[in-house]
Amino acid sequence: MADHAVSDSPAVQAQLDRLWSLSPGADILGLERITRLLERLGDPHRALPPVFHVAGTNGKGSTCAFLRAAMEADGKSVHVFTSPHLVRFNERIRIGGKLIEDAQLARYLERVLDIAEGVNASFFEVTTAAAFLAFAEHPADACIIEVGLGGRLDATNVIADPVVCGIAQLGIDHQAFLGDTLEQIAAEKAGIAKTGAPLVTQRYSKSLHPIMAEAAARVGTTWIGQGEGWDGAAYRDRLHYRDAHGRLETPLPRLAGAHQVQNAALAFAMLRHQQAVPLPEAALKAAPLWAHWPARLQRLERGPLLAALLEDATAWLDGGHNEAAGKAISEWFTADRLNGQQLHLIIGMLANKDADRFLAPFSGKVAHIHPLPVPGHEHHPAQRFAAIAARWGIGCTAHDGPEGAVRAVAAMTATEPSPKLLIAGSLYLAGEVLRLNGQLPD
Repeated sequence: MADHAVSDSPAVQAQLDRLWSLSPGADILGLERITRLLERLGDPHRALPPVFHVAGTNGKGSTCAFLRAAMEADGKSVHVFTSPHLVRFNERIRIGGKLIEDAQLARYLERVLDIAEGVNASFFEVTTAAAFLAFAEHPADACIIEVGLGGRLDATNVIADPVVCGIAQLGIDHQAFLGDTLEQIAAEKAGIAKTGAPLVTQRYSKSLHPIMAEAAARVGTTWIGQGEGWDGAAYRDRLHYRDAHGRLETPLPRLAGAHQVQNAALAFAMLRHQQAVPLPEAALKAAPLWAHWPARLQRLERGPLLAALLEDATAWLDGGHNEAAGKAISEWFTADRLNGQQLHLIIGMLANKDADRFLAPFSGKVAHIHPLPVPGHEHHPAQRFAAIAARWGIGCTAHDGPEGAVRAVAAMTATEPSPKLLIAGSLYLAGEVLRLNGQLPD
């Protein structure tokens, strides 16, 4: 899908319009089209700096953020490809750590689209080709590539020789493409395994171990799972990591949530099980505090969108939208953190996401649900959330957009001490919230 991408740059928008008109308009998996595109461009994916390839249902973007932070703490120049964007399309492509400039982005999209006739490439495939072309033409010390969807048939999986592959948390999501069971999803994610590149993963249930081991053996590499070849955990306000190379103690991540400890530890494991980009211990110790990844339990500033709230109100934003994300977000809102209060929840979710499973962990922690549409996308109607609110015995008020929802929360909490607000359910909604609040990712 084109993610309804728009740009303030006329040059970029012209190429996005071309892409929208040429794209089949649907998510399609497979490596044939991206391979043809790259061949016509001279195979830029074969000329990239050392590649760190990252997959996972949840946490892959945060893992990429920790990888980047560690490398940049050592002064390394790093290219990064992630998706989706939140506010600006440029967020998907970082050249040497900086968001690609509009003029560059327009040129690279144009070069890909000029040779794309007859390929029927998807939005993501064209974007991937443009990123690889940009990365190949700019020297750097490393390249961090986040899988878009799945792994085995994702467009990024044309990369034949990464230095290490990592897989973050696994969960049920994108069932139409990846399967309905964790075993099926694990097999798709493990499809990024490559010869000579260690396959480093987080901790999985025993039933998934044969899948990971077989995927690694099939291509002639080793599987290094958490609890098998490395481990990491929070203890006494520090992150403690260990593997065959020794122990490492770092600050806890600045990114909120216990799950970020595991994402940081996965990044450490990936870095310590490759030799192409050696880093000193000091860079790893800096990474947890350097890493930043918007819309993941992000505490919002008091920008234009939140101006109506009381001065002592706090608001968090998270783009999480599946069962595992709901559990992780809910667990962060402990009784101590809520201080005896309940959350006002502003939520918008795509129609293909399981609202019940995402929200189940929040039962008892929410005072009122404020459902929103997700403009430009098929989304759950307000009645869907009203049914959940009725089961919980709380109120539900629908709104047309974030501004109206925030004003309603402000009115409802005018006499509450330190009211608390969570906006969640969709990265598309998260991007709109950041735009309205004047907090553009950089």
